[in-house]
Amino acid sequence: MATDRKLKKHYDLICVGGGIMSANLALISKILKPDLNILILERLDKVAQESSAAWNNAGTGHSALCELNYCPEDENGIDISKAVSICKQFEISKQFWSYLVENDLIKNPKTFINPVKHHSWVYGKDNADYLERRYNAMKEHFMFDSIDFTRDHEKMATWFPLIMNNRETTEALAASKMGRGAEMNFGSLTEQLFHILETEYSTPVHCNMEVKDIDPDIDLDWTVEVKDTLTNKTHQLEADHVFIGAGGYSLLLLQKVEIDEKDGYGGFPVSGQWLVCKNQEIINKHNAKVYSKAGPNDPPMSTPHLDTRYIDGKRELLFGPFAGFSPKFLKEGSNLDLFKSIKFDNISPMLGAFWKNLPLTKYLVEQLAMSFEDRMDELRKFVKDAKSEDWKIIHAGQRVQIIKENEYKEGELQFGTEVISSKNGAITCLLGASPGASTATYIMLQVLEKAFPEITSSDEGKKKLEAMIPFWNKEVTKELFEAQLAKSKKALQL
Repeated sequence: MATDRKLKKHYDLICVGGGIMSANLALISKILKPDLNILILERLDKVAQESSAAWNNAGTGHSALCELNYCPEDENGIDISKAVSICKQFEISKQFWSYLVENDLIKNPKTFINPVKHHSWVYGKDNADYLERRYNAMKEHFMFDSIDFTRDHEKMATWFPLIMNNRETTEALAASKMGRGAEMNFGSLTEQLFHILETEYSTPVHCNMEVKDIDPDIDLDWTVEVKDTLTNKTHQLEADHVFIGAGGYSLLLLQKVEIDEKDGYGGFPVSGQWLVCKNQEIINKHNAKVYSKAGPNDPPMSTPHLDTRYIDGKRELLFGPFAGFSPKFLKEGSNLDLFKSIKFDNISPMLGAFWKNLPLTKYLVEQLAMSFEDRMDELRKFVKDAKSEDWKIIHAGQRVQIIKENEYKEGELQFGTEVISSKNGAITCLLGASPGASTATYIMLQVLEKAFPEITSSDEGKKKLEAMIPFWNKEVTKELFEAQLAKSKKALQL
């Protein structure tokens, strides 16, 4: 990253945070308009150390192939609309990465993406019946028409033998499979995107730079107060546009920005843990991402899954997630973060969300009370003969779930991501968590359209966007989907 600490006075765009979101926004912006003057600021000494880091997220290329919470069921049946939307958004990310590979900006896609089949797996007759109804709904849509389903134990044993070992033939089980699933190392990808910015577009990341405040300027610009944590020197910078993509810390910065759109937003921090396998022999027996169903009163983020991972060239196996609680909004944050975030305008929504989500509180308390052996017992629902000595606990990233008022002025806890922006798009902020990184390209295209409509609507901008993102502003037909799926499969070596 940047070794020259000299800063200019004025920038077209300042990106706060050295994660996957800022990397996407800055790189797409520079490709569309290379003369944009962009500054990227990161408070830690390296990029991709928080939510984007490989061990701080599940590494699933979230494309709704296996995540059951994207297919809710009500009296009208299975609703796959969210699954279709998430799938399209992940394919948009793949199209951008393919463009970078095809233009020799990324040399080896296997450093960040690898093919790993995505499975849904459930136990109990009611869950098995639900999974079959989901299968029947999904196979009718061209995005999911390659889905496979079975209740047969022998077939499941070929899909994920580690899970099916020592199973009773009388157990009511069901599973689905999608062969085109992806396993991601978002940390490596983020580092490579910033490397492209630095080497090809003269846009380095300035690390050890903490944004303390963001204020409107009399000329409709923004003044960004930045502290150099190495020298303790404070800089006052000006920017036409500011993007806040600082993970959980984004809420605390947004609250300092004088725009009406920020009012009423709060956040609830949740930390996580994984069980990680230490035995290579066991790791080699499983090559899949297997997602099950969360408990009836458990939040979507609690969905248990057993995942093959590829991190820094090494195959890994993890199980989780297990929830924890910390008042910090970042792993490298402050224990005062949650308390600092409580303001006059959001205290009512936050209290309302608390009372409406008492099952979540109960779930967190139960998770916090779990011992290592309790966690191993949860794993043994997946891997019957799992031995405690073969596994260890590691801490995952810190997430801040959005709390906001709904149409009835009631506080609601939301699971997902949301872009908050000023009316003119001059300042934008990303709040929330999953599916986050997987859909970063799509989310940042939305930010770009708000912040720089003159670029995205220009003839040159449209031409470049269509070359980068064939799905951009298009209705995705079966023919277009299949053609682009084949193209990204080849480019990304999937």
